Amino acid sequence: MLNSPISRHTLLALSLMISMPAFCAVSAEQAAQLDQQLTPMGAERAGNTDGSIPAWDGGYKPSTSGGALVDPYAAEQPLQRIDSGNMAQFAQWLSPGTQAMLRQYPQSFHLQLYPSHRSAAYPESILKQSRQNATRIRLNASGSGLEGGYTSGVPFPVPLRAEEVIWNHVTRYRGGAVKREVHRMPVQTSGAYQASLIRQTQVFASNVRDNTPDSNLLFYFIGQTLAPARQAGNIALIHEPLDQVQTPRQAWAYNAGQRRVRRAPTLAYDSPQNSSDGLATSDNMDMYNGAFDRYDWTLKGKRELLIPYNNYRLHDKGLKYAQIIQPAHLNSDYVRYERHRVWEVEGKLKAGQRHIYDKRTFFIDEDTWQIALADHYDARGELWRVSAAYQLNFYNDLVPWMTAEAIHDLQSRRYLVSGLSNETPSEASFGHEALRQDFKPDALRRLGGKN
Repeated sequence: MLNSPISRHTLLALSLMISMPAFCAVSAEQAAQLDQQLTPMGAERAGNTDGSIPAWDGGYKPSTSGGALVDPYAAEQPLQRIDSGNMAQFAQWLSPGTQAMLRQYPQSFHLQLYPSHRSAAYPESILKQSRQNATRIRLNASGSGLEGGYTSGVPFPVPLRAEEVIWNHVTRYRGGAVKREVHRMPVQTSGAYQASLIRQTQVFASNVRDNTPDSNLLFYFIGQTLAPARQAGNIALIHEPLDQVQTPRQAWAYNAGQRRVRRAPTLAYDSPQNSSDGLATSDNMDMYNGAFDRYDWTLKGKRELLIPYNNYRLHDKGLKYAQIIQPAHLNSDYVRYERHRVWEVEGKLKAGQRHIYDKRTFFIDEDTWQIALADHYDARGELWRVSAAYQLNFYNDLVPWMTAEAIHDLQSRRYLVSGLSNETPSEASFGHEALRQDFKPDALRRLGGKN
């Protein structure tokens, strides 16, 4: 049972799930909600009853663009400090994972709760495409792919099924393409870590100039390791299909020491994530990625939740990792939480399928379709790992995303943080285009020769 009131929009979605046949797009009448009570991306336009969640106003758009990201809310003070001592007062707005973190680390983990801002803003072209997708895009027969000619935007702004909500996360807008340099740190119980510096290039199908409609492509990805020295020069290439049951993910690796390219082992499901020290699975990356077929998914509805949001302070290049990284979790003083509406989706491992997580629960922000928090349970039904995405809006490019994500292992008391860029010289750049030949295995040799 959800512990906050279910909105009229949620009740409508749940009733439609019962009355409509599976795997169909919504009707024009249902899609008309996107011009009325819903935003073009499918969030509720209205604020909540007590005013703690404001009405949607189009998101934060600066008067001038360009330059470093400056915190537009820097002058605000926390409304509340939530810790193990007062968490019971806020339990209805805390996920099970957040409550577990508060209980397990009472001396260090707390939430700094700030006023809520629905800052996510998108290009008009993405809003228009999402609106058009509502009546055109549908799940394929297996639920593992999309039909109707998906190109960009949110495929299911009026979702009727759990899988559709997850598809919105997997395909959410990230500028069409992104280049960035980020650090990844597996953090030990003492707080010690060794950082990996990775140069990432990700290009979605919409920005591949010679892509074809039948390519079944979601995106291409290249990750070049720049540090530590013993791994520097190694490169990974990933071809990410839309339908990963039809065409499994393909991956190649360039070994700088051997100067050769080889097909990489399976980087999917619960195979260990690279450079994670065993703290994360492949499908933990980006909070969740890959095929959906090993779980039975249930759409639980919507609720209000305290989630990391507008984390410009955590993104600030004036902060050093020595200030951010500490034992058990990131320094809570630098993490901003706000109250927002989220979709709750639960996945239960199917009989006969294999995965180290028997159950997982996602809490997906209604404005960005990004998984904000995720709880992962072991085969005994015990909460094992807790993931968090530290959301912010790259407002110069109108890209709602995150500055980092972390997954906390409650059993080992260690965690993995990925995506921090405080000690890198450049900001992420978005929107470039590429060709398919830029992501062929031979391209790894050329890139390797430049290192």
